[in-house]
Amino acid sequence: MDRRRFIHVSAAVGCCTLGLLPARAEILHFYDAINKSGRQRMLSQRLAKSYLQIGQGIDPVRSNRIFTDSMSLFERQLAELQSFAPTPENRATLSDLKKTWLRYRESLTGSKPNPRDARTVMSLSDEVLALAQTATVQLEGLSGTATGHLVNISGRQRMLSQRMAKFYQAINWSAASSDALVKLTTARDEFLKAMAELTASPKNSPAINAELALAQQQWLFFDQALKSSIVDIKDKMRFATNVATTSERILETMDRITGMYEQLT
Repeated sequence: MDRRRFIHVSAAVGCCTLGLLPARAEILHFYDAINKSGRQRMLSQRLAKSYLQIGQGIDPVRSNRIFTDSMSLFERQLAELQSFAPTPENRATLSDLKKTWLRYRESLTGSKPNPRDARTVMSLSDEVLALAQTATVQLEGLSGTATGHLVNISGRQRMLSQRMAKFYQAINWSAASSDALVKLTTARDEFLKAMAELTASPKNSPAINAELALAQQQWLFFDQALKSSIVDIKDKMRFATNVATTSERILETMDRITGMYEQLT
């Protein structure tokens, strides 16, 4: 499959949008900006995850849809964030993010996913993540509120769910760097620490607490999938599919929770 064919196939299966796509096409306030900026972090990792899954034939229809939807959403939100950018510092960060994004997009779409190019994809996904993190922290600092912090932290959980799955799928494909397992473990520890912080927040409503309880339940399934031991080739594909599925479930729940924190006053 050549480059044009890969892009065409990805676009063809991308007609169905995902539940986490935001309805608004513009940024209305700081908390909305923090949410969307934080979502860019997640998309950087989700794109790499879906690239790896497509290459391995893991849940291919859904993985292709995730890939296409994530790319479209990243570009749309980047334009919105650049229009909203409230300070020269934030504008400069977003300018750097756009330049790095263009390189990342080329690596994602330049050819059919393969283990060699996957290493470049992995590296660039982390470069995009770092810049999106900087932009989000800048916005949180400008908000200067506890709610802004909660939107940032809960939104970062979305990224960590995809980051863990990314490393799992890269290891599964022998396309990971030597420190991938260490980075996966670090992401897991960060996720658990943030969940404890969110659960203890006095600003939680009963509805937020209910969603956090659901996320905790989903985490058990996701964590079990990440720790699954591969016995034979059938197990390898089954466990990789479990990681793909459970990472999406916890992502969607954390996205709802982030939206709920955004609405706090």
